[in-house]
Amino acid sequence: MKKRIKKLYIQQKKRYLKKIVGTFDKPRLAVFRSHNHIYAQLIDDQNANTLAFSSTLNKALDLSITSNQKAAYLVGQDVAKKAIQKDIKSIVFDRGNKPYHGRIKSLAEGARNDGLIF
Repeated sequence: MKKRIKKLYIQQKKRYLKKIVGTFDKPRLAVFRSHNHIYAQLIDDQNANTLAFSSTLNKALDLSITSNQKAAYLVGQDVAKKAIQKDIKSIVFDRGNKPYHGRIKSLAEGARNDGLIF
């Protein structure tokens, strides 16, 4: 039964990801959320390059608690600053087949408030 569930999950993920493609002009902001941390990276899918990256593991953010919405908001702001330094203003948001609420929503709001356009 577990193999069947995993197969269905992979099919669902493929359906979701085929709609979201990042280019050099409009990269994909991919978000990965684990229990303790959140990671965000800007990806150019055509050239298979990561343009900018940030996470709660970043020492410069100086976070005491890494698994809350405030930390996710700061990661979003950090990714937006790095993107604007590379003259990237417009992106495609990839929430990674997770619901848009909580830490993922906070990360998106942080990126929007620092100048990224979704």
